[in-house]
Amino acid sequence: MDRGGNLYGTTSFGGSGHGTVFKLSRAGTGWILSTLYTFTGGADGGEPTGAVVFGPDGSLYGTTSGGGASSAGTVFNLRPPVSICHAVSCPWNETVLHSFTGSDGRAPYWSTLIFDSTGTIYGTAASGGLSCGCGVVFKLTKNSNGWNETVLYFFTGGSDGETPYGSLAIDSAGNLYGTTYQAGAFDAGTLYELSNTGAAWTETTLEAFSGSGAQGGNPNNGPAIDLQGNLYGTTSGGGSGNAGTVYQMQRTGNGWTFNVLHSFSGLGKPFDTPVLDAAGNLYATTSQGGSGTGNVFKLTRGSNGWSYSDLLDFNEDFSNGYAPVGGVVLDSSGNIYGATSLGGNQTQGCPDGGCGLIYEIVP
Repeated sequence: MDRGGNLYGTTSFGGSGHGTVFKLSRAGTGWILSTLYTFTGGADGGEPTGAVVFGPDGSLYGTTSGGGASSAGTVFNLRPPVSICHAVSCPWNETVLHSFTGSDGRAPYWSTLIFDSTGTIYGTAASGGLSCGCGVVFKLTKNSNGWNETVLYFFTGGSDGETPYGSLAIDSAGNLYGTTYQAGAFDAGTLYELSNTGAAWTETTLEAFSGSGAQGGNPNNGPAIDLQGNLYGTTSGGGSGNAGTVYQMQRTGNGWTFNVLHSFSGLGKPFDTPVLDAAGNLYATTSQGGSGTGNVFKLTRGSNGWSYSDLLDFNEDFSNGYAPVGGVVLDSSGNIYGATSLGGNQTQGCPDGGCGLIYEIVP
């Protein structure tokens, strides 16, 4: 969301078949959809599954899980046209900042890029890297000739984890935090820290998820971080109801304490990085929770712990969408915006389940 309340996002399919970047602009009481870029699946990339973000220069940055010079995915930048465009939909100009080769990473699924104070870009690729293809954490540094990629860490598929889906969080000291979906001590993923020692980056496993245990397992996305440096995330499985959890990794002195804030029952399966509001409350979605086809929920921080609220259930109603993915964003009025992967339009080449939609929840 930009300062004007306009929304930006990606579709993994559609367009010419390889996905798009879009903008939803406010227009009175309605919205106007503009396709900013249509991927071809070639050197420009294809199938973006992560979000786009504004960089320090005000332009958009993102990743594609496919395409690029080696069909291993890309990191890209989008800028508006140099000249004034008077059409309803004006394509933006794409620059590929990096094409993955496989040895330096492959398929950055759900990887939303982050920036440090110097403008360096950080992200994850779910596979590639070492011979096991277990994924990497990378950075892109700008120089006079463009952008240079450096792999900060190669996952081994052992106790350090495997398949780092999703986004990273960064603290005030420049340390990075993320999750892996698999491996670790119980083969249910890990929550890790990468700290910069100057000469190298050191990986520390903060939590090895137990899978079927109370702490959950198999996180599909990385953690959020608050101003105190505490981490918040979701697991898609495990927990007391075996349908996923919301967790907190709390800083305690020089160490950490792991807390389960909520365990889902029924189908559940949260895939998102939670969003924090100014009061520290958490918002996210489940893909199969609520009445069975996903919901939007809130965890409210209180003096006696955290309380769960189901804000909206999706009921496999095509017109209202279902199976939400990609998390939510909040505006200054507390309105919530997100996307469903199914429902909505069933025409124009959409499958029986629909092509998905963008929704708004008003308090």
